[in-house]
Amino acid sequence: MNKYEYQYGFSEAHPDALYNLQKRTQKANKVLSVLSDYKKNLETLSLLDIGCSTGIMTKVYGEKFGKVIGIDIDRPAVEFAICNNSSANIQYFVKDGMDTGFHNESFDVITCTMIYEHVPDYNKLMSEIYRLLKVGGVCYFGAHNRLNLMEAHYKLPLLSIIPKPLAHIYLRILRKGNFYYENHLTLWGLRKLVSEFEIIDYTRKIIEEPQKYFATEMVLPGSFKQKVALTVFKTAYWLFPTYIWLLRKRRAD
Repeated sequence: MNKYEYQYGFSEAHPDALYNLQKRTQKANKVLSVLSDYKKNLETLSLLDIGCSTGIMTKVYGEKFGKVIGIDIDRPAVEFAICNNSSANIQYFVKDGMDTGFHNESFDVITCTMIYEHVPDYNKLMSEIYRLLKVGGVCYFGAHNRLNLMEAHYKLPLLSIIPKPLAHIYLRILRKGNFYYENHLTLWGLRKLVSEFEIIDYTRKIIEEPQKYFATEMVLPGSFKQKVALTVFKTAYWLFPTYIWLLRKRRAD
């Protein structure tokens, strides 16, 4: 089984994350809090949710946006979304985020939340997002840093940092899987990946106001962890574990 075939069963590989109503709802509210801070009148806008999976987050988006489309290549997850998380203004499709088939400039907003590391070609994914966004539109881009002491998906130290052959062995020894498919980038790699866009960085704002941005599960206001996070942000941003950016499609000169 190759890397691309594996993604079809991603929800089966990580059911605790993708079928968890409470966690997925909080994550969706975090996304919405950022988009609401940046843009008003979301009810007039269209949104594409790339990697919608089970549709829990997509349904939350549908409560604020006028039109929402969720896509994923994970057919069982999309079927679950259609049965359990549909509404009049939401549609779900089994589609590839790297080649959606939608028309140019079809969406005001696109969400790409911790998706880039899962696709076979993240450059192709970002090119597709750029094509689909209307001029002046934004993509909510949540991205894990490769230089992360604790890998986000398997919760194993240094997994995303070590060379891939060693990562495969690491997973097998601990019986977490046979292959490590995720491909993470460093801060410099991420900036290169999204170089076509203007970056609006919300990472610090979320740390400073975790209640406003539904991020108290990550950091509490006034806590030692918050102080450490702000210090790292100021002195070693390249080591920050997760980045939250809005990517704005520039207007043509």
